[in-house]
Amino acid sequence: MRDLTYLFAYLIPLSGWMALELRGPWSWATMILAFVIIPVLDATLPPDTRNVPREQEEMRSRRLFFDALLYICAPICWFITWKYFVVISSVQLAAAEVIGLTLSTGVVLGATGINVAHELGHRSHALPRLFSKAGLLPVLYQHFYVEHNRGHHKYVATPEDPATARMNENVYGFFLRTIPAQYRSAWRIESSRLAKAGKSFWSINNTMLRFTLYNLVYLGVVCFMFGATMLPYALAIALTGVLLLEVINYIEHYGLLRRELNDGSYERVMPRHSWNSDHCLGRIMLFELTRHSDHHYLASRKYQILRHLDESPQLPTGYPGSMLMALVPPLWMKVMNKRLPHMQAGESHT
Repeated sequence: MRDLTYLFAYLIPLSGWMALELRGPWSWATMILAFVIIPVLDATLPPDTRNVPREQEEMRSRRLFFDALLYICAPICWFITWKYFVVISSVQLAAAEVIGLTLSTGVVLGATGINVAHELGHRSHALPRLFSKAGLLPVLYQHFYVEHNRGHHKYVATPEDPATARMNENVYGFFLRTIPAQYRSAWRIESSRLAKAGKSFWSINNTMLRFTLYNLVYLGVVCFMFGATMLPYALAIALTGVLLLEVINYIEHYGLLRRELNDGSYERVMPRHSWNSDHCLGRIMLFELTRHSDHHYLASRKYQILRHLDESPQLPTGYPGSMLMALVPPLWMKVMNKRLPHMQAGESHT
């Protein structure tokens, strides 16, 4: 029964579908669920720090049920995206409905699309990686597959990582810095890979060129099927999903730094280099993304066996509530700066 609680994660795409079907005030259903109902419940329910017993980890990691829950997310996101364009292009809507449906659809693409694509992108086999890339396409963020796996996980909690928020950097400045910086980083990573392999930059071997082509084809198909007037809407739902991802990136490593060693390298990534949250509802809705400390400590661990680690710094509330708090920078910094390990130890931030 405990395993079945992950089915609650589908309340997010379900609310997106309801928004598109019912419209009117329901157009905001996903926004209300994600940023009102879930944060309130997360603040009410106590965190759960229990871990899967070690002797059960291997068996649990092999259960197809947990993988199946992820594989259906990309098709769900594609269906929601298609439904969005059908409604926007054919139904007379009030401005509030258009905004609500756009935000709701974007949140689905971020929470159910990018988040699951992130989990599957760490798998070693071709099928989950294919579904990962498929989940990233509607948000035009496939370069995340390159930068996150081969950049962020290597340089997390260092000045070299564009996805690590610095102490006293507000989330809006972070958006402006991280989004273009991650894109540039992905091109550099891929260019370096091709050079080391002795392959041409201008070839089918260039993952970033292929991703660029896929993005253009996707937008072309949207315009062909629903009209060129849908292009701004395609960009709007993509941007909403991306901003959801990046505010999560912001809270996951805010102000945390790895120590630089004498040879110029950095200490190993440890649980203390990621903010963690054991608040139950946020864990379920995001397929354990909130147990981020263990994810970075060992990225190959599947979501269903991620652990609470005592040495990881803890967010004051679940991810949805923390995301809302981050949108108010003075409040975020007042709450979070004093929680930073180096501040608690009375050390300087270098």
